[in-house]
Amino acid sequence: MKTHKTILPDGWPQPKGYSNGILAAEGRLLFMAGQVGWTPNEIFESELLAPQFEQALKNILSIVEKAGGKPSDICKMTCFCKDRAQYLNSRKELGAIWKNIMGKHYPCMSMIFVVDLLDHPGLIEIEAMAVIV
Repeated sequence: MKTHKTILPDGWPQPKGYSNGILAAEGRLLFMAGQVGWTPNEIFESELLAPQFEQALKNILSIVEKAGGKPSDICKMTCFCKDRAQYLNSRKELGAIWKNIMGKHYPCMSMIFVVDLLDHPGLIEIEAMAVIV
């Protein structure tokens, strides 16, 4: 198998914006630390969720690309978000950001709402795992 395969059990509805399972192709496993929405110089350019989400995704992709990968190599993401209301109100904008950066690739994902993040004024942190094929 040279590409990752999305797994959807029989009778399950197609998920929106994520995959329930991904069978990873043979390759090199890349673990990524949580990335917040700051620039490579550790500067938050916005205190809003959508721009921080966009920057955090770009940070994840910078790591993947440095390892020789591409967005479709990402198999798992865990998002930690500090502001549930802002997340729910920004879903359309977040979806557009996702499509612009990640295209139509949807890894297995979890969204966890937390009380706070270490890096202030961070609103979102994204951890990811990829298998570089």
